[in-house]
Amino acid sequence: MVYLFMADGMEEVEGLTVVDILRRAGVELMTVSIMGRRNVVSSHKIEIMADILFEDIKEPAEMLVLPGGIPGTPNLKAHEGLDGLIRESAEKNIYLAAICAAPTVYGSKGLLKGKKATCYPGMEDELPGAEVSYDNVVVDDKFITSRGLGTAIDFGLKLVEILKGKEVADSIADKIVYKR
Repeated sequence: MVYLFMADGMEEVEGLTVVDILRRAGVELMTVSIMGRRNVVSSHKIEIMADILFEDIKEPAEMLVLPGGIPGTPNLKAHEGLDGLIRESAEKNIYLAAICAAPTVYGSKGLLKGKKATCYPGMEDELPGAEVSYDNVVVDDKFITSRGLGTAIDFGLKLVEILKGKEVADSIADKIVYKR
């Protein structure tokens, strides 16, 4: 199961692009609100209904995904339950993915030390100990990071490639008329 975490102030395109691409690929994915209610209000004031609340997570995760956005990213950083789940997932070597400002969530926990990572331009200082890259998507071991809204399709396709293989990712790219 892949869990994509939603908070008030999330960047809706980064979150929903990933949801769309992964679901097209047949990946089992649940959107999870950390707000104590299923409806989340995005950074551009669009109301989005999450599949479940954080408290309702039952199945073990294969991957955690964090979309960026402000104040979505600070809201993700501040959630104690998510903090514990991220740390536990890192210990269990579960995939941890994040885009835009959200890689700073992993950076703030010291999880990117010695790892290659990328994030939204200007936030590189919030990836302490990471080897900062400016590639659209960076994969280092179980960490997958991406730069922002403009790289959301690349990010989603890379997640599909990791979970389902390059052939499936290429097929999805063709179906959405996207050149990789």
